[in-house]
Amino acid sequence: QVQLVESGGGLVQAGGSLRLSCAASGRTSSLCMGWFRQAPGKEREFVASIAWSGGNIDYVDSVKGRFTISRDNAKNAVYLQMNSLKPEDTAVYYCATRFLFCSRGPNEYGLWGQGTQVTVSS
Repeated sequence: QVQLVESGGGLVQAGGSLRLSCAASGRTSSLCMGWFRQAPGKEREFVASIAWSGGNIDYVDSVKGRFTISRDNAKNAVYLQMNSLKPEDTAVYYCATRFLFCSRGPNEYGLWGQGTQVTVSS
């Protein structure tokens, strides 16, 4: 079974950048890959997703123009480049997989990583 491990989180000042990585232990070529985040006291929120082909990219409105999702199926990895970070981006970020088609609903994804903390200071 595929396992997911996120990395790249940390503490950054507002306006800074971070690049999150999600490494899968198995093949990801048939999987939609998604990034979600959860801030303290809030529900898990969709951030971005990318289809197995690298197309059908989707972002939540609050990150459009600042975040970029990409994937490398040869490396079984998905990335989230986060620029112009804001304090409201502070959360634990998770990557997740869903077979074939992407969705914004967290309950549609069956496999999750352990998460990586992103903290943006003002």
